[in-house]
Amino acid sequence: MKKLMTLLSILAVGLCTVAIAQDAATDTDKAAKDAAKATKKAAKKTGHETDKAAHKTADVSKDVAKGTADVTKDAAEGTANAAKKTGKATEKGAKKAGKEVKGGAEKAVDTVTPK
Repeated sequence: MKKLMTLLSILAVGLCTVAIAQDAATDTDKAAKDAAKATKKAAKKTGHETDKAAHKTADVSKDVAKGTADVTKDAAEGTANAAKKTGKATEKGAKKAGKEVKGGAEKAVDTVTPK
C-alpha cells in the first residue's frame, strides 16, 4: 500500500508539473500574440504619421517654391523696368549730347568759315 501511495504521489506531482508547464506555455503564447498585435498597431500608426508628415512637407515645399517663383518674377519684372528706364535715360542723354555736339560743331564751323 505504501508503494501505491508513493506511486500516486509521484504521479500527482508529475501531473501538476505538466499542468503548470502547459499554463506557462499558454501565457507565453498569449503574451507573444499581444506583443505582435501592439507592434503591428504601432507600426501602422507610425506609417500613418510619417505619411502625414511627408504630405505636410510636400505642401510646404510647394508653398516655398511658389513664393520663390513669385519673388523671382517680381525681381525679373523690376529688372526689366529698370533696364527700360535706363535705356530711355541713356537715349535722352545721347540725344542731348548729340544736340550739344551738333551745336558745338556748328559754332566751330561758323568760327572757321570766313564771312
